[in-house]
Amino acid sequence: LFFWGVWAGCDLYGRRYGLEPMRAKDIPPFARVAKLVLFFLVPFGLLLGILFLSGNTPQYAGAAATGASAALLLFNDQLRPSLTRWASRLVEAAVNAARQIATIAAIILCAGLIIGVLNMTGLGVKITSLILGLSGGNLWGALLLTGLACLILGMEVPTTAAYVICVAVAGPALMEIGLPPLQAHLFIFWFALLSTITPPVCGAVFIAAGMAGAPWLKVAWHAMTLGVGLYIVPLAFVANPSLTALGSTPWLALAACVKIGIGVWMVSRGLIHREAMTVRALWVAAGMVVIFAFGI
Repeated sequence: LFFWGVWAGCDLYGRRYGLEPMRAKDIPPFARVAKLVLFFLVPFGLLLGILFLSGNTPQYAGAAATGASAALLLFNDQLRPSLTRWASRLVEAAVNAARQIATIAAIILCAGLIIGVLNMTGLGVKITSLILGLSGGNLWGALLLTGLACLILGMEVPTTAAYVICVAVAGPALMEIGLPPLQAHLFIFWFALLSTITPPVCGAVFIAAGMAGAPWLKVAWHAMTLGVGLYIVPLAFVANPSLTALGSTPWLALAACVKIGIGVWMVSRGLIHREAMTVRALWVAAGMVVIFAFGI
């Protein structure tokens, strides 16, 4: 849904400013792209399928996806097997995996220290109590306050650390109000990533502004406009609980996904397309109604 929103935003920006599409000769052949997609689609499809449809543990799903990835290393981009290259690729993959695990372990260690300090000082409990008190037990009020807390705590922190810190501080408040654990974790994970494009920190925005030689506030506005799905979809998880129930009600989950996708496109059109302000406001309002007024 997020990438759909980004695609819709890029398409609308292209239409607004008259940007030309890629020339036909520069577009790679569909057959080649389809072959390359298999290297990503098979492991991730297997991982998600086992997680949501089979009822097995996440460890089992991860092991199965890893095995599928190792088997796919046997083939090149033309899907032709090569045993000699397979061995070298396995070694390279193992080395790269070890490096990434070491990086993630260091991040989690630092996040663990922060969580330990929060628990020892009681600050985590105070933040939870503050969210519950200010929201008055209202779920949407608690979600907005939790989103703000995640935005602050996730400032320029790597994804893993931002999620671990935010879920330790803000997660108990959402689950105490009655939000299911999966929705609470997804909501916090999404909002923990917002600081990359949201002022005042928005590190990615400053890098892009430097590369483009443009004012950073203008770049931040365009980034938030393109990434509007990052702000909307976490709330849509809550308004449309069937979206996260792929295993039990797959058709309802698909219907919720389509409904939210339509709403995100309508909001993106209202924010980006060059029209009268009243028309743009109506597009945004209509998109919000589609997403939130008729929960599935």
